[in-house]
Amino acid sequence: MTTAETNSRARGMTLAAVRGLGLALVLLPGAVLCFTLSLVSIALIPIGVGIVTTPWVLTGVRAFADWRRVVAAQWGGVRIPPAYRPIPRDANPWTRTFGMLRDPATWRDLRWLPFDMTVGFVTALLPAVLVLYPLEGFALALGMWRIFPDGYWYGFLPITGQASAFGAAVLAAGFLVLAHFYATRLLRLHFTLTRAVLASNQGQLAERVRVLTETRRDAVDTSAAELRRIERDLHDGAQARLVAMGMDLGTIEMLLDKDPEQARQLLAQARKSSVDALAELRDLVRGIHPPVLAERGLGDAVRALALRLPVSTEVTVELPGRAEAPVESAAYFAVSEVLTNAVKHSGADRIWVDLHHAEGMLRASVTDNGKGGAVTGTGSGLAGVERRLGTFDGVLAVSSPVGGPTLVTMELPCALS
Repeated sequence: MTTAETNSRARGMTLAAVRGLGLALVLLPGAVLCFTLSLVSIALIPIGVGIVTTPWVLTGVRAFADWRRVVAAQWGGVRIPPAYRPIPRDANPWTRTFGMLRDPATWRDLRWLPFDMTVGFVTALLPAVLVLYPLEGFALALGMWRIFPDGYWYGFLPITGQASAFGAAVLAAGFLVLAHFYATRLLRLHFTLTRAVLASNQGQLAERVRVLTETRRDAVDTSAAELRRIERDLHDGAQARLVAMGMDLGTIEMLLDKDPEQARQLLAQARKSSVDALAELRDLVRGIHPPVLAERGLGDAVRALALRLPVSTEVTVELPGRAEAPVESAAYFAVSEVLTNAVKHSGADRIWVDLHHAEGMLRASVTDNGKGGAVTGTGSGLAGVERRLGTFDGVLAVSSPVGGPTLVTMELPCALS
């Protein structure tokens, strides 16, 4: 094994240990909290309280599961596709509660939580144990065994003196060798087990077809609403200005000989109306499909979008090619909606946008240093982003603790040209 390979394995071992430890510290309280709240909320449904609380609790469980899906993909290369049934935006609490409870994905999440707080916790912690436990063995060899006058056990080895302490160091070196070769694999094993419990197995194809049908219906409804908006904007904006300009030109024809001064004033007014109408048409076209997106691609389109924001925005782009036009458009408007939400609601004074492509996925993340508390529930802009991405099999994950910061991650499967 070359020096470069050894260094790479050492870095991978350390990174796996740090990630596994951090994951274990988060998943145990997170899984316990989600599972407890779910049981209590569902138990309160018969008295009516659960009708109100259950959708919120299950939405939190889905957010926790979606976060784990993103982590599994980014840290372990393990893809865990979600298959949640969409809930109508205007659904009442009763419909939302029983719609979510009838979703098989909800019960998969609830079965996964006890697994996550037991087997998941242990497998996430194993890489850190393999890396950190040898430190104790080396410390015993350096004399720490003396503070245990009644003896001490390191692994399966009793420590009674300096000779056995050196044996502990040898055993610690063995553990370190195991960590060197297997820490990264153990972390991947954790994510593989998570996929085995969290992912849909039975009826996956039928569920997939149903989800695609729902997302396509949402896409059609969204397109129809967008066409109505365009028609309304044309009728109330540019069309009205052009009609007024035509009337002004008719008046000018009559005034050219009788009142040239008044005719000149109306000409200036008609010129201004034409400029305003052209500006409105450009804004309308930009809202349908920005020219910079078609001409320069997603990266430059997002940079141009950031320049128009009132908040300082830093954009990082690592895209070696271009995705198909519909995917680029979906990603652009998804990022645009997230940025709009951040500007309107977060109170942030700085935003970071990162665009990159890896492992067949176009990933866009938007981070702000605002007050946090963003949710993906009904009525929020993020719910619309989730539906837009769902049309292309994309996913949305939101991390937004109260007090901030807020991190919104979007992923779309695609290949770059």
